[in-house]
Amino acid sequence: MTTTALPEAARRPAAEAVRTHRRFRLPFSAWHLLLAPLAALFALPLLWLLITSVMNDAEINRFPPALWPSDLDLGGYRYVLGNAMFPRWLLNSVIVSGVAVASNLLFGALGGYAFARMRFRGSRLLLVLMLATMAVPFQLTMIPTFLVMKKLGLIDTLGALIVPSLVTPFAVFLLRQFFLSLPRELEEAAWMDGCSRLRVLWSIVLPLARPALATVAVLTFLSTWNDLSWPLIAINHDTQYTLQLGLTTFQGQHHTRWSAVMAGNVLTVLPVLLAFLAAQKTFIRSLTSSGLKG
Repeated sequence: MTTTALPEAARRPAAEAVRTHRRFRLPFSAWHLLLAPLAALFALPLLWLLITSVMNDAEINRFPPALWPSDLDLGGYRYVLGNAMFPRWLLNSVIVSGVAVASNLLFGALGGYAFARMRFRGSRLLLVLMLATMAVPFQLTMIPTFLVMKKLGLIDTLGALIVPSLVTPFAVFLLRQFFLSLPRELEEAAWMDGCSRLRVLWSIVLPLARPALATVAVLTFLSTWNDLSWPLIAINHDTQYTLQLGLTTFQGQHHTRWSAVMAGNVLTVLPVLLAFLAAQKTFIRSLTSSGLKG
């Protein structure tokens, strides 16, 4: 009796400790306790921007500021979309960003596949020189780029914004790194069946590279959509303004209409948020699967 009772008494505290540990286990990762407050902190400016855009000017200019609108006022959105050139600027930004995304996907895929799979004389040197251009700041290249665009007769047109963004070294490099991570056996099997390199790239490689393509598309869209420095140099007429450039002048001209300024910023930020949320999973998948193999 004594020999069997003692082990049971010794096992009882251990079982209770296990039940207590299970009882207080968090239903989520402990990292969420740190990441959730940080996410809320970064979301506060966007939330304040959205709230301010539906306030009237009296509430915005009041001190201390109102934390919540008394009534839902859409006057700022009506003013932006109806009385300014905002729709034209929005269309220009869509055109420039759309062409830049499509061209970077096309030329980046061709260049990245060539550097990843084709060996030719000077390929390594050419790759190094291409990557070295990523370290050159924009301030050193804006004058030569302006002179080239002027020789081509593209200044003060959307072409001056599109041509310098047709392909970027980052797009070529990211796609090259992703192509290197793909097994060669898939391509070799297609070559044995008589497929050309372009057919292999289009039918086999690109469907497997959707995460990398989505990453290139999102980053290219963000850079061209948010670009202000180059449009400020290359564009003079307000009908050719992009959204960022037009919103800057709009804010300067209508600085007393803060509801309209906030509404314009909401409409500017919204496409960027939607683009990132749509490609978030593929974006993260691409960053974790490329760039490690060289």
